[in-house]
Amino acid sequence: MRARYAVPLGITATAAAGLVYSVGIEPRSFRLRRVTVPVLPSGMRPLRVLQVSDIHMVSGQRKKQRWLRSLAGLRPDFVINTGDNLSDPEGVPETLDALGPLMQFPGAYVFGSNDYYGPKLRNPARYLFEKAQGRHGLNGNAPAVGVVHNPWEGLRDGFDAAGWLNLTNTRGSLKIDGYEIGLTGLDDPHIKRDRYARVAGGPDSAADFSMGVVHAPYLRSLDAFTADDYPLILAGHTHGGQLCIPFYGALITNCDLDTARVKGLSMHEAEGRTSFMHVSAGCGASRYTPMRFACPPEATLLTLAPVV
Repeated sequence: MRARYAVPLGITATAAAGLVYSVGIEPRSFRLRRVTVPVLPSGMRPLRVLQVSDIHMVSGQRKKQRWLRSLAGLRPDFVINTGDNLSDPEGVPETLDALGPLMQFPGAYVFGSNDYYGPKLRNPARYLFEKAQGRHGLNGNAPAVGVVHNPWEGLRDGFDAAGWLNLTNTRGSLKIDGYEIGLTGLDDPHIKRDRYARVAGGPDSAADFSMGVVHAPYLRSLDAFTADDYPLILAGHTHGGQLCIPFYGALITNCDLDTARVKGLSMHEAEGRTSFMHVSAGCGASRYTPMRFACPPEATLLTLAPVV
């Protein structure tokens, strides 16, 4: 009798331990990814860029808030926020408070779908079904109806008051140590709010360096930035796959990007040109799927260095 039940009980115990870890431990095991990207023109000094993404703040997440505040100790040259700050309509004040120390530095932001709309309870397996069917977000689907509308305007006003640039389908620039950094941003492709035609034309010729910023790394946006000769693109959205298989990696990206580039630094090619792309795995998750496995929450400190 013992041999008969030993294997099922062992499997059950392992699954239970994995669930406890993925819900109670790894989502709170915050990491800093450090990446060097050789993209600056010769003669420029290296620039340190802190990318924060996919915070998915839920009211009461004190450890996440403390960790975000601590990132100010890195003293970046500027900050890029690639969206999905919220997972709770009540989370705006705590998000602004957590990011307050970082808003002392120059910065810019784009929004993601979860800044605009609250998350919905859904079966995680649906992401696999949608991937198999080639469906992602609202691309090819009906517009969002019957959803919770987050108070994103308060988030926008807080960022704007701190001097961060709103890159919603627009261009802007930051003055960093005498250099002009050109920034071109898109609204979230995941909910079909991107309007690349408004910002097309490539980097500003007056800028010392330019980069593209978008929340969800859909191929149409990556292709457009790359074809326009942006040397670097920053994105988030994927959560790095969120629930990954050790020694294998992510099963999904929640967009049409391949899983090999679900997080970290990679290259993107379009129309004979090549750009560096960095996808942040983010530091949060939806309040309805508050778990991560083999994919710790993160922010990234990118050191932009001159091309050798």
